[in-house]
Amino acid sequence: MRQGQNLYKKAKKIIPGGTMLLSKRPEMFLPENWPSYYSKAKGCKVWDLDGKEYTDMCIMGIGTNTLGYGHEKVDKAVLKTVTNGNMSTLNCSEEVYLAEKLVELNPWADMVRFARSGGEANAIAIRIARAASGKDNIAICGYHGWHDWYLSANHTKNDILSEHLLEGLNPLGVPKNLKNSVFPFHYNNYDELLSIVEENDIGVIKMEVVRNFGPENDFLQKVRTLAKKKNIVLIFDECSSGFRVTFGGAYKKYQVEPDMAMFGKTLGNGYAITAVVGKKEVMESAQKTFISSTFWTERIGPSAALASLEVMEKIKSWEIITKIGLKIQKGWAALAKSNNLDIKVNGLPPITNYTFNYSNALEYKTFVTQEMLKKGFLASTNFYACIDHTDELINLYFECLDEVFKTISKCESKKLNIMKLLDGPVCHSGFQRLN
Repeated sequence: MRQGQNLYKKAKKIIPGGTMLLSKRPEMFLPENWPSYYSKAKGCKVWDLDGKEYTDMCIMGIGTNTLGYGHEKVDKAVLKTVTNGNMSTLNCSEEVYLAEKLVELNPWADMVRFARSGGEANAIAIRIARAASGKDNIAICGYHGWHDWYLSANHTKNDILSEHLLEGLNPLGVPKNLKNSVFPFHYNNYDELLSIVEENDIGVIKMEVVRNFGPENDFLQKVRTLAKKKNIVLIFDECSSGFRVTFGGAYKKYQVEPDMAMFGKTLGNGYAITAVVGKKEVMESAQKTFISSTFWTERIGPSAALASLEVMEKIKSWEIITKIGLKIQKGWAALAKSNNLDIKVNGLPPITNYTFNYSNALEYKTFVTQEMLKKGFLASTNFYACIDHTDELINLYFECLDEVFKTISKCESKKLNIMKLLDGPVCHSGFQRLN
C-alpha cells in the first residue's frame, strides 16, 4: 500500500488539492492509509500499485461503471474507435446516432448536445435555459457541479450549498455580482420553492429528481405545474440517477417530464460522455449564444455510450443493479439491528449510503473503511452497484462488515474506545483545504 501513499504525498506537492476530483481524495476515505491509485480494474475488482487486489464495494468510479470496470463489449467498441482514429477535421457519425437514441429514450425531447463531464453538462444546460427564458435567476435543488453559476449561491448565504451534498465550498474566485442569482430550495418543500419563484423572477428551475429520498405529496408534479404556469424552464439533473432506476431517467418512475435533462456517469461506463437533452423550443437557444469545445467532438465517448446503451438494454442492467442495491440496503439494516446500532439508510437502491446516528459518526465511518480494507474491500458507508456484484461477493462483504459492526457496538457500550482503534486520522466529511 505504500507505493500509493508515497505517490499521493508527491501529488499534493504538485497538484493543488492532490487529486482532480474531491470525491477521490484519500482523506475522504482513510487519511494516510488509503491505496490512492490503481494499476488495473476489471469487473468490480481493483488492484493497487503494489499489486494487491480489492473488491470495490464503494463508489465504483463515482458511479460511472454500472456494467463493471472494463466491460468487454464497451471496450471493444472503444478499441475499434482508437484503431480507426479518435479525432479528425470531420465530425464523428456516432454523435448523431447517440443523439437519435437519446431522443428515442426521451420522447418529450427533440434535440441533444454533448459534453464530457457532469459539470460541463450542467453549465451547458443553464446557459441554454437562461437564453431560452430570457431571465438570469435560477432556483436549484441538489448538487450540480463546480461552475460559477452554481457556487454563486454561497455568495447569497454563507455555505447554503452545504444542504445540497457538500459543505465548506468557498465561492472565492466566483464573481460577487452573481450574488442573488441562484436560490436553493429543499426537496419536497413546495411552499419554499413557490415563495422563491414569486419573489425572485425565476426563469429556470434545476433539480435532481431524487437523491437520498423520494418525492412526497406529488412534489414533482407540483413543480412541473408551477414551471409551466410561470413559463419557467424545468431541468432535471440525472447525471447521478440516470440509467439506474429505468432505461433512461429516474423521472420516468414518477411520470413527470422536464423541459431539459442531463445524463452522465453511467452513460459511457467509465468513458467520458455526458448529454443534455431537451425540447426543441428550448434547445435551439443554444444557437443564440456560444457553447463549443474541441474535445466534445472526440469519438471515444459517443462510441462507448452507444455500446453501453446496447448492453444495458439487452440485459436490463437497471433491474439488476436495483436488485443488488436493495439487497445491500436490507443487509445494512439487518446488520445494524443485530448489533444494536442506530443507522439511517438513504438513497436509491443502486446508489445508496448509510449514516451512523451518533456524534462520532465520522470515527465509525473511518473505522469501517480501515477494517474492510484489511479484509480486501474498498468500502465506506456508501455503495454504487454494478452488474458484477455477485451474491457470493455480497455475502462475504456482510460477513466481514458484521465483525466491524460488532466492534463499533462495543465502542457504543463503552467497552472500547474508537479513537484508540484507528490507525490514522479521521476521514473528512466535506471540502477541506489540504496542507
